[in-house]
Amino acid sequence: MTLRQFITGLLLCGASTLAHAGFDIDQLMAELARNRGGEATFVEKRYLAVLDKPVIATGEMRYTAPDRLEKRTLTPRPETVVLDKDTLTLERDNRKMSIRLIARPEVAAFVDSIRSTLAGNRASLEQNYRLALSGEVDAWVLTLVPNDSRIASLLQRITVKGVREQVLGIDYLQADGDRIEMRIEPVKTP
Repeated sequence: MTLRQFITGLLLCGASTLAHAGFDIDQLMAELARNRGGEATFVEKRYLAVLDKPVIATGEMRYTAPDRLEKRTLTPRPETVVLDKDTLTLERDNRKMSIRLIARPEVAAFVDSIRSTLAGNRASLEQNYRLALSGEVDAWVLTLVPNDSRIASLLQRITVKGVREQVLGIDYLQADGDRIEMRIEPVKTP
């Protein structure tokens, strides 16, 4: 290997490192904002201190940018949760309950953490969370830590994982130590 080849190799290696090091929250938000919506399936595991094994739920999700998210749980018990603009609706056992998020700011902050992540809305996220990003565009992890004491009394952090504009996992660590792990599989449309 000549000195020139060695230096060229170092420069190329350095350029590659800089490209990965340059991935930041603004770039992630731009990637996420490109996703106009879609459908996915999910598996959710709830780890509760009072139970020996996690409670596992499966279902379907649909996101329509920028402000509609529907989560339809199929097992173990049918349930539908719809977030549409400023209204959260829960339907279970032929009963339906709706709340306006403006009346419950702590609930609004929690549900907006997901909706704002999906929409790539950094300003909205930073109203209630400190953001930390690790990884690169093809394997990133965004951590949201509440900066409001009301939210922090319920939730330690939310960790969102993904690839490019796709969210593939969301983990919630509650203030009491219970946690929820959700894995998301986008449904490919023809």
